[in-house]
Parts: sequence; structure tokens; C-alpha cells
Amino acid sequence: MKPVIALVGRPNVGKSTLFNRMTKSRDAIVADYAGLTRDRHYGQGRQGKHEYIVIDTGGFEPDAASGIFKEMAKQTRQAVAEADVVLFVVDVRLGLSAQDHEIAGYLRRLGKPAMLVGNKAEGMKDGGQLAEFYELGLGEVFPVSAAHGQGIRTMIDMALEKLPWLSQEEDAEPEEDDKVIKLAVAGRPNVGKSTLINTWLGEERLVAFDMAGTTRDAIAVPFEKNGQQFQLIDTAGLRRKGRVFEAIEKFSVVKTLQAIEGANVVLLLLDATQGVTDQDAHIAGFILESGRAVVLAVNKWDALDDYGRQMLERSIELRLSFLKFAPLHFISAKKRQGLGPVWTSMIQAHKSSTCKMPTPVLTRLLLESVQFQTPKKVGPYRPKLRYAHQGGMNPPVIVIHGNSLEHITDAYRRFLEGRFRKEFNLIGTPLRIEFKTSLNPYADKD
Repeated sequence: MKPVIALVGRPNVGKSTLFNRMTKSRDAIVADYAGLTRDRHYGQGRQGKHEYIVIDTGGFEPDAASGIFKEMAKQTRQAVAEADVVLFVVDVRLGLSAQDHEIAGYLRRLGKPAMLVGNKAEGMKDGGQLAEFYELGLGEVFPVSAAHGQGIRTMIDMALEKLPWLSQEEDAEPEEDDKVIKLAVAGRPNVGKSTLINTWLGEERLVAFDMAGTTRDAIAVPFEKNGQQFQLIDTAGLRRKGRVFEAIEKFSVVKTLQAIEGANVVLLLLDATQGVTDQDAHIAGFILESGRAVVLAVNKWDALDDYGRQMLERSIELRLSFLKFAPLHFISAKKRQGLGPVWTSMIQAHKSSTCKMPTPVLTRLLLESVQFQTPKKVGPYRPKLRYAHQGGMNPPVIVIHGNSLEHITDAYRRFLEGRFRKEFNLIGTPLRIEFKTSLNPYADKD
């Protein structure tokens, strides 16, 4: 079993930078901005023969009474409850604060293994600035510099030494996990992405607050269903480029686009109360260009009357016509309505995107299609389609070989796509068809 290490502390002390150092990644957004991290963020790390899980948390205010800070504190408490050892990160350069005393008191009451980490300690040879932190009552202060990577390896070793059970499991062979399916939830701000994932998980795993832009990072949450391992990815809402003002939000857009490209299936969430906007179409277009399998879900469906529902369905048909292959569902994440069919469609979309198409079946279907409808003659040339094979998965790619295939029309390409989709029951995934024309060996060469 991998040990779990939680990073806690007040805002802007360098927890996310330390998280990236411990996971040797850039998964957490880092900027000189207090309160950037809001959800708890999981990452995998390894030091020597030991693997571990790190949890990055938002700025901790134990006594926060309301608003977004109360939700962030709830996330941090949950991370501490899940952790085997807690790293309490303080800012050596700013010194001790009343908020540090509150966090230290909370950790002492829990009695969980904890380690006091003094960040931003580069260049402090005498260590005199660390003395005041001993009054927190958590033992020795370990100085590190997350930004420069100083003291990180020793800090991890000391944290793992606090877990005596870890040495007893060194000889055990790690179990091989099943392939994890990555499911990303994307959409505009405040459409209910975090609420939907929380409903699936049955807990308030992500901060869900009635404020656009609450989620700022792409948060991955492990999940298991019917023996299959999944990774649910909550993304930051994407708004129009002209309305992205904060530098932090620009980072969030990049992380969201990376999450979409790295996912196996993307659930595009629409807001029934706001209809289908240009931004929804832009996000859908990016998903299609990325080749990801996609499922459409309209949230807050219960807020519309019959006339509003009819107009919304018509708007989806017109503005998202290029996603006709994607299943469409109408749900209410808050009331837990219609969520089962969405899950079924995402599993089906993943199977379609990774299905294997035998070459004999593809070639037979291709020849039957040509016999049913011959490609249009363009000038003196009529394309001749000879055989087909699969060229890739996720998304499926079909490569067709023949002569004069550069003259294949878009209409005939769509005709072939429809035949292939029907034969292999491809639902929720883009299908790419590539044409490769044989070279004429008798053609004049310059």
C-alpha cells in the first residue's frame, strides 16, 4: 500500500511548488497568487524503492465560517483524514502568523504524524529565522526550498521514516492495476461540472460553489466502478478569450485543454438555462480536433418548461450538428436525475474509440459500399478504392488505398463513414478516414 502525504498550510507558502517537486511534474498550477489552489489535488511520487501519493491542498483556514474559504477548509480536512503523514508548510521569510498557530493546534489535536517544513529557506545558513517556529509545538523545523529543489529528498525520507509499517511491506510485490480510463468533464464556467463529479462519488470531493471560475486546476479523482478503475477529471470552465483577464485563468485554460487531450472520453456539459453558446461550440470543436470520444449532457434540465426544452433541443441540433455521433442526455446533477445513462454512454464511447477493426471486414465493407454507390467521376478520373485497414485507435483511423483517391468528394467520405459506423456500432467517437493513392510507376518524373 502506498503511503499518503498531505501538504497543508496557509495560502501562498509554496505547497503547490513543493507538490510539483515531490511528483516531479508540473501538474499543479503555480503562481505568486494567494488562494490559487482550491480543490485537493492528488499526485504520484517515487523516491528510491518507495512510491507514495501526495495531496496538494488549498490555503487552510480552520475557523473559516462561510463562503469559498469554508469549502476549501473542508477539502483540507478531508485530505488530512486520508493522509498517513502531514507536511505542515510554513513560509520562513514571512515568519510566524496567527493562522499558523491555528493550523498547528488543529494538527496537534488530531495526533496524526506530522512534520513542520520551513519553505523558502534558501540562503539561510545560520537558520536563526527558524527558531520562532518551534513554539508551534510540532518539533523540529525542516528547512527546504521548493523553488530551487533544496532539501526535498531528505524531507521525503524523513516523512517516510514516520511510517514504521512501510518497511514491513518493502518485500511485497506491487499489484498490477487494470488500465485506468480517463474521463474528463468539460464545459463553460458554472455549468455544474464539480457538482456532477461529487454526485458520482457520493461525497463533496470538489469545491462546488455558486461562483463562476471556482475550479482553477484540472483535478483528477480516482474512482472504481464494477471492478474497472477510472480517473474522473474536473476541469476549469472555458470562457471566451476576450473575457479571460487574470493570468491565473489563462493557466487554467491551458490545463483544461491538456486534460481534454489526455482524456479517453470527454463529457461536454451544457447549461440548460443558458442554451448553446458560441463558446460551447468552440469547446466541442476542440474536443473533435483532439480526436477524443465525447458525450453530451445538458445539466439543469429540470429548470426548463416544455417550450424551453424544445427550443434547446433544436438549438443543439443546429449549433452542434458536427457532433451527431455523440450521445445526448438531459440531467440534473444536483437532483441526481438521468446520471446512469450518461455513465453507460461514456463506457460505450470508450469501447468504440478503442475497438479493433479487422482488415478483411473493412475491405469487404469497402467493396460492398463501392458496389452500392460508386464514387463520383471528377474530370477524366474516377477514384478506385481497393482495400482498407485500421491505422490507429482513440480515435479510430481507417486507411483506404487505391487510385486517384485525391478526387474523393466530402459527400462520399461521409457516406463511407456512415457505413463503417453502422457496421462496428461506433457511438460517441470521431472516425477518421485517410486516403492513400498508389503512385503510377509510368508517370513522367522531372
